[in-house]
Amino acid sequence: MIKAQEPETQALLPISQAPYMPGLAYDEMVAANGEVRPHYRPLQARMSTLTSGELGDRQRMLERSFLLQGITFTVYGAESSTEQIIPTDLFPRIIPASEWAKIEAGLAQRLKALNLFLADIYGDQQILMDGIVPRDLVLGAPSYRREMQHLHVPHGAYANVCGSDLIRGQDGEFAVLEDNLRVPSGVSYMLANRDASKRTFPGTYRAAGVRPVERYPDLLLATLKSMGNHWNSDPQVVVMTPGVYNSAYYEHAYLARLMGVPLVEGRDLVVHDNIVHMRTTTGLRRVDVIYRRVDDDFIDPLAFRRDTSLGVAGLFNAYRAGTVVICNAPGTGVADDKAVYAYVPEIIRYYLGEDAILPNIETYLCREPTQLSHTLANLDKFVVKAVGASGGYGMLVGPHASQKERDTFAVALKADPSNYIAQPTIQLSTAPCLIDGAIEARHVDLRPFILSGEKIVVTPGALTRVALKRGSLVVNSSQGGGSKDTWVLDGEPEESIRP
Repeated sequence: MIKAQEPETQALLPISQAPYMPGLAYDEMVAANGEVRPHYRPLQARMSTLTSGELGDRQRMLERSFLLQGITFTVYGAESSTEQIIPTDLFPRIIPASEWAKIEAGLAQRLKALNLFLADIYGDQQILMDGIVPRDLVLGAPSYRREMQHLHVPHGAYANVCGSDLIRGQDGEFAVLEDNLRVPSGVSYMLANRDASKRTFPGTYRAAGVRPVERYPDLLLATLKSMGNHWNSDPQVVVMTPGVYNSAYYEHAYLARLMGVPLVEGRDLVVHDNIVHMRTTTGLRRVDVIYRRVDDDFIDPLAFRRDTSLGVAGLFNAYRAGTVVICNAPGTGVADDKAVYAYVPEIIRYYLGEDAILPNIETYLCREPTQLSHTLANLDKFVVKAVGASGGYGMLVGPHASQKERDTFAVALKADPSNYIAQPTIQLSTAPCLIDGAIEARHVDLRPFILSGEKIVVTPGALTRVALKRGSLVVNSSQGGGSKDTWVLDGEPEESIRP
């Protein structure tokens, strides 16, 4: 995933009287020959008419808008105030229709196979008996929940909301870096970024034919209701949050408001006779579907961690009894385990009889002695990740690490090799960003959101995450990354058009 900053090439494109200088990585706006890609030409033409001062004014207006709306995230362990707006770049990333069609098909294929995988490993475990995925890798994973064995999930949809992370390599092709099936976040920033970019470049947006993402809350609500409509034609849905101190609390409240459903904490729910109820000012009201933004361990103190006050006593028994649906299902995390990730192409082939439309990144499983030795010998070239970590934590970026850091990580690898995977460095694509009044190339990834209930729906947009630090490829907001809007075009641009 990580690559040292490439040497800068000769200036290719004048924007706001300053050269835009992409490096050697694939650039989203500028081709290798210096030509602006057709789908970026209208935006580039508009960018070139704005001075640095005008761009700065628009950027500050965008940031003030986010702050006033309370669009924030929390950095745990920060020395200063932890509540802050996510850094947001005003230039959208643009994806043409033909590229999105492949992404859409690949993500739908991937989630369909992963839901079949979850149904299998919590059912007859045929894939494990056939040796496609190692039994001990799955059953020994911390995120595997034995409590889920032989528990029916409506429509076989274990992962109702998925946020897969994609990167574009130097060859211009997209690949999947990881899947997020537990409690994926970031969709509120996708929606907020769209609102901001429509105000920042209104004319360019209207003329570009951008596919809308504003229907996501309605699509999410329809997906959640489809999980409980076999016993109630109009199920009561709630969003369950750990509370205001959670890093993604803004998103929990934002989605609940846009869907028009209650936002609840564990203390707002009670279980009587295996029926979940919500406390209201007019008495108890039955709950049918819980969109939980709480990790598995904290759902129910009687079933999982007994020292938590975030969950609801008896909730899992009600879930097993089939009187309530929890979305995403407990135990889905085993399918986005970074070691299981290495087997996803085989999982797709096993269940669907198809090759993966979107490939994986080459991955070394440190649990295998030969792959561990290879990883240890190449720590200066690899990115090494803890299989259960997220948010950019528990990771060694070999090319950017000191020898002391690599030596320390080698000790951890040898002590617990099963907890780590390694991947070669990849030159993530770059996109133009406004950095201190100048337009510079920064590395980006892509997080589309896929919904799965009665049917699978891929939202026609995504959260583009940006590594705002020069030379960095770590895009996580907790590690200094930011975001930008993603425009998926409804049609292909004319090759002959010039701004």
